[in-house]
Order: sequence, then C-alpha cells, then structure tokens
Amino acid sequence: MSSPFTLPALERNTAPRFVQRIVWTFLVCAMALAVPVFAAEPTLTLAEAQRLAVERSRQITSKDFAVAASRDMAVAAGQLPDPVLKLGIDNLPANGPDRFNLTSDFMTMRRVGVMQELTRADKRRFRSERYEREAEKSLAEKSMTIASIQRDTALAWLDLYYAQAAAKIINEQGMQANLEVQAAEGAYRSGRGNQADIFAARSALAMFDDRSSEIGRLTANARTMLARWIGQAADMPLAARPDANTIRLDPATLDTQLNHHPQIAVLARQEEIAVAEAKLAQANRKSDWNVEVMYSQRGSAYSNMISVGVSVPLQWDQKNRQDRELSAKLAMVEQAKAEREESLRTHIAETRVMIHEWQNDRERLGRYERELIPLANEQTRAAIAAYRGGRTGLPDVLMARRNEIDVRLQALQLETGMARVWAQLNYLFPDDATASHPATDLNRNPK
Repeated sequence: MSSPFTLPALERNTAPRFVQRIVWTFLVCAMALAVPVFAAEPTLTLAEAQRLAVERSRQITSKDFAVAASRDMAVAAGQLPDPVLKLGIDNLPANGPDRFNLTSDFMTMRRVGVMQELTRADKRRFRSERYEREAEKSLAEKSMTIASIQRDTALAWLDLYYAQAAAKIINEQGMQANLEVQAAEGAYRSGRGNQADIFAARSALAMFDDRSSEIGRLTANARTMLARWIGQAADMPLAARPDANTIRLDPATLDTQLNHHPQIAVLARQEEIAVAEAKLAQANRKSDWNVEVMYSQRGSAYSNMISVGVSVPLQWDQKNRQDRELSAKLAMVEQAKAEREESLRTHIAETRVMIHEWQNDRERLGRYERELIPLANEQTRAAIAAYRGGRTGLPDVLMARRNEIDVRLQALQLETGMARVWAQLNYLFPDDATASHPATDLNRNPK
C-alpha cells in the first residue's frame, strides 16, 4: 500500500529535476538487467527438499543394513549346528614300565570322532522365521523413518517460508514507519506538527527494527534446521508454498487407514516376532538328539574299535522349564497385541484432533482474509485521510498502522500453524514421490 507520507518527502527534495531523471533511468535499467537473473535463479520446492533429505539420510541406510543382517541370520538359523570333531586318548598308562606308551597296553586307544546335533526341522524353520519377522520389522521401521524425515523436513521448510514471509511484512511496515518519521519531522519544521509526533514516529520505527531483529533470528534458526536435513541446499530461495487446503487422509475411513500407519506396522511386526518366538518355545518342548561316531585305534597287536552313541536331553522338569518358557512367550504375544491396539487408538484420537485443528485454522484464516485484514487496512486508510485533513494526529495513524501489522502477523501465524498441522497430517505415511533412496551396497566383505 502506498504511503501518504511519500509526497511530502519528495517535496522537500531540492535536487534538480535532471538529476532525478538520471537516477530514475539508472534504477529502471538496473531492474531491467536484474529481471533475467532473478527469473533464472532456481528455487527449492518442498518436494525437492524432502527428496534431498531422504537421499542424504543415514538413518535409512542403517535400516537397510538391519534388514540385510536379519535376512542373513534367517539363513544361518535354518541350518543344522556345526558338527563337533572330537579327538582324545583313552586309558593311557600313567606309571609302571608302560608309562605314557600308546601301544603297549590293550586298553590304550587313540580316538577320533564326530558328533552332530540333529535339530528338529520345525525348530530350524521357526528360528529362521523369527529373523524373517525381524527383517520385516526393519522394513517397517524404514518406512516410518522416511515418513518422519519427510514430515520434519516439511516442518523445517515451512518454518523458513513463513519466517521469510513475516520478515517481508515487517520490512514493508518498517519502510512505511521510516517515511512517517520523515513526515513528522517535515510537519514539525513547517509548523504543522509537534515534537511528540516525532518521538511517537521514531518509537514506532524502533519497534519495527526490534521486530525485524527478532524475525531475523527466527529466519536464521529455521534455515539452520532445514540445513540439518538437506545441507547447503537450504541456502536456495524457496518456491511457492504447496496447497495446504487438502490432506491425503479421509476422516470417514480414518480407522482403516491408520491401521497401516508405519508405527502401527512396526508394532504389528513386533507381534509377529513374539508369535514366532512362541512357536519356537512350543517346539522346544521336544528334545533334540545328538549322534556321535568314534573310531578308536589301539596297538598293532590289538583290534581297533568303532563306537556309536546317541544322547538325548531329559526334560525331567518340563512343567517348570519348557512349559514356563512357552507361557512367557505366549504372554509376550498378548503384550505386543495389546500395545499395538492401544497405540492404534491413540493415533486415531490424535489424528482426529489434528484434523479438527486444521479445519478450524482454515476457517479462521478465511475470516482473517475476508474480514479482519481488509477492515484493518480500511482503518489505516481512514486514519491517514483524517490526518491529511487535520482532523486527527499522527499517534492515531501510528496506532492504526500497528493494529494493521498485528492483524497481518496474526493471520500469518495462524496460516503457519495450519500449514504445520497439514504437514503432520499429510506425512503420517511416506510420500512415494519423494521416498527414493540410493541403494546401499550390502555385498560387503564380512572380514
């Protein structure tokens, strides 16, 4: 909005007209040359910031390694235990004429054998299944991490966007306040004003300078937080804000949608892990056998021998060991199930609250745009017109100006809150359009 104080300031200018024309010509040419440069300058969209944040995230890489580790363990857990090589000497004389002689006594034997634990196939399958569920849990955690990164990046991008928008409003009003100081000083010199008007105008200018300093701090902090996610790209100018008037959630089917929320999916995978452990505990109620084959060599005058044996653990106190272990694992299944259901209820309630807040912010923002901001503008114009006509003083104009900027900043603050809630709602689930991540080389040397 053009200021009524611009004209008096120009009237006090004593520079020759041709100097003014030269200055204006220079400014026009400079602006004409600057337009292509600004037009060609790339801008940072919210989607691009999220893509960069996902690409450079080490959290996602860690989840890739967790998935690979669990799948490798699933293969290893499905195999039989390594066989045990057994070497020894039996019945070696310790004294007498045959002391430490390996061949003179018929009972002395050098033996070599192999023992193998025959783990039941269902146990090996359940152990493998348990690690497969771990891998699926890591995949769900990866999805949750991507959604979290996209949400936090969006919040940081929006904070910077609205901090810059607030700085623009403050700077515009600061320029107007500077012109008001000049007008008050000119009116005082011409005998139409008083010193109180000058002090009031300078006080208003100082307040705008203080607000500008505060907004500068907020802008720097917001840029720092955005740089945490996207690095040096945070120094790029921001593009236009995305449309925050629509969300991807449908309130009518919210319960079904949130049942697939990444955090709920992680809890569901944890429940599946508990189920796999319960199956393994059930299988542990049946003992595994150990088979051993041994070859014993004696002196040349005696026959060599072969031994075959089987060992079986005796579960003599099954009700206090294996049964207790199974009961504990089944209780953990119920615990995981209860935690998942409770977390789902919490998410549904919190999401409905955010939807209500987002809808209310939209309604209030529309009221500001339709009524409050135009009324504040009209109030400022009326105060300026009254000041020009000599019907009011400069303090009334300054008060109207402060009220106008307060209303505009309140509207901007309300829009900021609405956009932040929109980001939290819109990125409860990862956005596939910006969820790309460079493949991690998992074919590493175990050494």
